[in-house]
Amino acid sequence: MKPRPCPRVRRRIAQFTLCLAAGALTACALTAIAAEAMPKSGAAAALRAQYSNLRAQLAHSPLGPGLYLQSIESQRALRGDIYALVDYPFATVRDAFSSPEHWCETLLLHLNVKYCRAEIRGERTVLTVAIGRKFDQPLSDAYWAEFAYDVPRLESDYMKVDLDAKRGPLGTHDYEIALELTGLDAARSLLHVQYSYTYGLTASIAMRAYLATSGHDKVGFTMVGGENGGPPHYIGGVRGALERNIMRYYLAIDAYLGALATAAPRPFEESLERWFTATERYARQLHEVDRDAYVAMKRREHLRQQTPQQSTDHEGR
Repeated sequence: MKPRPCPRVRRRIAQFTLCLAAGALTACALTAIAAEAMPKSGAAAALRAQYSNLRAQLAHSPLGPGLYLQSIESQRALRGDIYALVDYPFATVRDAFSSPEHWCETLLLHLNVKYCRAEIRGERTVLTVAIGRKFDQPLSDAYWAEFAYDVPRLESDYMKVDLDAKRGPLGTHDYEIALELTGLDAARSLLHVQYSYTYGLTASIAMRAYLATSGHDKVGFTMVGGENGGPPHYIGGVRGALERNIMRYYLAIDAYLGALATAAPRPFEESLERWFTATERYARQLHEVDRDAYVAMKRREHLRQQTPQQSTDHEGR
């Protein structure tokens, strides 16, 4: 029987678990920087060029055709990217994700997102998001973050959306969720989803405790190893956690789009079913609760989301 960490360490582990879930995201950082500096007509071309560079990876991805994920861990910084071919016209995806309210409906599909509400504050749009555990809990026990919502590019063949949070728990900061989109033909689009954050010494200590206890057997999607006769295996650690979260966010985007495209009479209910079914395709990485528990919890959270909440603890717990 493994020894249980002391209460103080357990609190740190719980906080770090929330930190890993708080996303609230870049395969080619240089490409992204270059796209920002380009004239408007060049941003779509840069993303399509990236698609051309990734054709082989997209065609032969172990995640399934048309879906490619990669992650990077650098000095106290984590970054992940998903490129996906989706069977929706550019205008369908653009219209869905140029609305901050639609983003809240999408983010709530993630197991750890307990609440999201869009607000206009002066000239800014802010998404107030509560991050919590994988089960029902009061919002007073959740961690609150504020994501600035921005659409820096919205063009006839290209869109970019940024969600940025300056601060996170345990000294983490600079959270970003970003989406790039361009049309490939009349029926298909290319999505690029980014997820990233940085962390300090306190979070680094909590990481080690988390990975030695409740996170020790969790894995991501990247296969590593295989050298010197050793068997290949899925990556674990903080990169594994990052990969699980970016996949959950991507699947939320896809589920939300699917519910809209099918003109479901109850789109949120349809998106719940689609998200859970999609995550079960990657059960080794993503399975946490059964379908009935997930759907019941999200129905309650969706109802709660219709009411403004007082979020006073933005410094983290």
